[in-house]
Amino acid sequence: MLPQLLDLEPGDVDFMEIAPENWIGVGGRFGRQFAVLAERFPLICHGLSLSIGSPAPLDVEFLRSVKTFLDTHGIDTYTEHLSYCSDDQGHLYDLMPIPFTEEAARYVASRVRQVQDILERRIGLEHVSYYAAPGQEIAEVEFINQVLGDADCDLLLDVNNIYVNSINFRYDADEFLRRLDTSRTAYVHIAGHYAEAEDLRVDTHGSAVAEPVWQLLGAAFDKEGPLPVLLERDFNFPPMAELLGEIARIRALQTTAAASRVA
Repeated sequence: MLPQLLDLEPGDVDFMEIAPENWIGVGGRFGRQFAVLAERFPLICHGLSLSIGSPAPLDVEFLRSVKTFLDTHGIDTYTEHLSYCSDDQGHLYDLMPIPFTEEAARYVASRVRQVQDILERRIGLEHVSYYAAPGQEIAEVEFINQVLGDADCDLLLDVNNIYVNSINFRYDADEFLRRLDTSRTAYVHIAGHYAEAEDLRVDTHGSAVAEPVWQLLGAAFDKEGPLPVLLERDFNFPPMAELLGEIARIRALQTTAAASRVA
């Protein structure tokens, strides 16, 4: 999508999100195009391979390269997934669920604090979509809140993940949102998903945002005000005008939320 993104005007979007793993060390034509985007739009980073819940030691060398990248491009916000994708044998290239236990929450929080020390900045964690909950001892929302509190880090609030998980694991999405510590929210993800069956949703980022997810975004704004929002789309790209239409809907919800706060 680089050609379409380079054609955007600065006012079309407020910021862009990139995966640092995709851009660290990239030169040539793509590197030059990235430099143009970095000059024209504020950037935030959402990582893919930190593997914060892994049993293997943190990849300190990788973290130092991330810090250099963030510092070089003046990027303040770095988020990752509250999951793991590797062990000491290598990467799985998928986001695996961390067992919802107090012991695992303490373990992850200690690793988050180490990451923040290396990066010299707070990070945010995204609660992920998942399809099995091995070893669960506490509720998902309790696990997330404990990690955030013990690590003293930020939250990347993903309203699509809440909705997808609420269908797959039969819980109330609005109640989950009410209980989640959204006061720590750095920004919000919203995306589309695939309805595999009446009782199964797959988090794909490959379609337009569903109406129940829009409603959940509105509920998040009712709770915390007009938070920054990132529209995720990973494939099945429609014309740019359609994506900008979804961004316009986000902005309309933000404007309504801001007005209600003033009133």
